[in-house]
Amino acid sequence: MDSIRINFVPTESLAADPSNARTHSKKQIGQIARSIEKFGFNNPILIDLSGKVVAGHGRLLAAQQLRIENVPTIRLDHLNPHQLKAYALADNRIAELAGWDREILAVELQGLLELDLDFEITDVGFEMAEIDLILDEARVNNDTPDTDDVIPEPDEIPGVARMGDLWRLGEHLLFCGDALDSDSYRILMGEERAQLVFTDPPYNVPVKGHVSGLGRTRHREFIQASGEMSRSEFSQFLHTAGRNMRAASVDGSIHFICMDWRHISELIEAGRSVYSELKNICVWVKPNGGMGSLYRSRHEMVAVFKAGEAQHQNNVQLGVLGRYRTNVWEYEGMNSFQTGWAIRSVVASSMIMPARVVN
Repeated sequence: MDSIRINFVPTESLAADPSNARTHSKKQIGQIARSIEKFGFNNPILIDLSGKVVAGHGRLLAAQQLRIENVPTIRLDHLNPHQLKAYALADNRIAELAGWDREILAVELQGLLELDLDFEITDVGFEMAEIDLILDEARVNNDTPDTDDVIPEPDEIPGVARMGDLWRLGEHLLFCGDALDSDSYRILMGEERAQLVFTDPPYNVPVKGHVSGLGRTRHREFIQASGEMSRSEFSQFLHTAGRNMRAASVDGSIHFICMDWRHISELIEAGRSVYSELKNICVWVKPNGGMGSLYRSRHEMVAVFKAGEAQHQNNVQLGVLGRYRTNVWEYEGMNSFQTGWAIRSVVASSMIMPARVVN
């Protein structure tokens, strides 16, 4: 064969090979169709002299689904019938035997996620669950701190934020305000509604002796809920914040609310008055124990509530693609991060306000 010629032929003129051993699920055909829509029909269908498909049955089915009238083809007129059958098997099987360099794959996926794409990241053929696993694996394997991420101590940074400031941080909005005030959410969210909330309210315990220990790191007391509230006052505090977050969220959204063991009952009580369902209580287990009497505290509770009655979006998909999630989370805590990895939040008032991602 001296050259390959691509010909566009009517889709309806092509016939699937009844002896084709390769199967294509509806989900995969949908993925191929989305790829063709976003990136074009870049991989011709291979056919024999009669127009019967040798390789590319999935692309043909996707083209039919998209009602594409003409598709690119390559006619394999240099192969005899036996060679065509052998090639059809080889084309599918050899592709299956390829692997991935997980490190490079993680870098490529992360790079795409950081771009302002005009298509969904899942259009590349990976489910979000797969992408999460690949990126999580890369983070675990990459244990070298990035010196560019070193954050100065809070006392070394002059305060510039004031109540009412709305900051744009790239694609994010961060509002400096009171989470008990419904106007804070109106200013932050506008007409948008949150699909997920993860928040870490004060636990109504004094920072001194509970959060800050005897080490170098110190934290100021929270403005509210820093040990001065009664049980009923703290429940009302959480109820008000939860009500505001629910109003600023879509129906069926999931809200993750952190709490220590001392006040988990107040959180559950407040949550049941605001949310439609307590989906679970996760336990965040940290490598090192913090302050505590009788037992040093090494965990936090994370109540998982559903806001509203609509079906919640399931991004966890237990068991799908080998994804394994439990309600026990084993992640680093603040006191176990090395310099350059510490993540700090600035509390403007009652609670840490949800941030909003904007386009």
